Amino acid sequence: MTGIISVATQSLILSIMALGIYISYKILDFPDLSVDGSFALGGAVIAFALTNNISPVLGTILALICGLISGFITGVLHIKLKISNLLSGILVMGMLYSINLGIMGKSNVPLFSYNHLFNIKISPVVLAILVVLACKIILDLFLNTGLGYTLKAVGDNPQMVKSLGVDIDIIKILGLMLSNGLVSLSGSLLAQFQGFADVNMGIGTLVLGIASIIIGLSLFKGLVFIKSTTAILVGAFIYQFTIYFAINLGIVSPNNLKLMTSIVIILFLSVSNINIFANKSTNYKTSKKRGVAHVTN
Repeated sequence: MTGIISVATQSLILSIMALGIYISYKILDFPDLSVDGSFALGGAVIAFALTNNISPVLGTILALICGLISGFITGVLHIKLKISNLLSGILVMGMLYSINLGIMGKSNVPLFSYNHLFNIKISPVVLAILVVLACKIILDLFLNTGLGYTLKAVGDNPQMVKSLGVDIDIIKILGLMLSNGLVSLSGSLLAQFQGFADVNMGIGTLVLGIASIIIGLSLFKGLVFIKSTTAILVGAFIYQFTIYFAINLGIVSPNNLKLMTSIVIILFLSVSNINIFANKSTNYKTSKKRGVAHVTN
């Protein structure tokens, strides 16, 4: 039972990261590889804060701010210096590796002996639920504002938005800042929950986030009353518990974890793409029959 609660808490924390990747990957259509570095940046900043007797609340806020700065740098490299989105993310990820090492002073910092958010009186899972709900509600409210709709429009059709006189460069940078800010926040929370920060803790973050997004959106694709953010939270839970039971039941060894992740993503993407193709084919045949009938009449 303790293991399940621990996985549930970890799933909640990682779902915040998935929400951040949703902004860049789905809304902006920007494959931002810098999130791997931003996730570890959150852990590095909170480790620095706790080891220097800074309040864990303030340290977590600092991690969020540092994530915003990370996203800003990625956006500037892509928008202002005209570096491709993939390469700008890779460059920032590489820079953050050295920066994270510099912040922590070493590759791994244990945090068990320090006071942090998850060793206070509040239950870790309750605290994680409160933080996730706050992030989800704030993100939903933002996406329903004029600026939020503009952000989604920039991802769908940037040329149309640009023709309306909107500076799409600023909007893209804002989206990347929000994305990396949430990812860094998730990294700081996970470091506190697991009791250590590691410079390599961000490896695979993008894949994990994309898996959660694809699983959630594929399962609830036809249900318009379920928000995308809710679907992503559920997708994070499904992914984490699938991995947990697969390893604990001996179905998959820990060495094959990345392989299993890739297979899960391929399966959900394949099913989703097949359904889309089938719907398009059905619609095409229906419209063709109607056209023939109209000509005949």
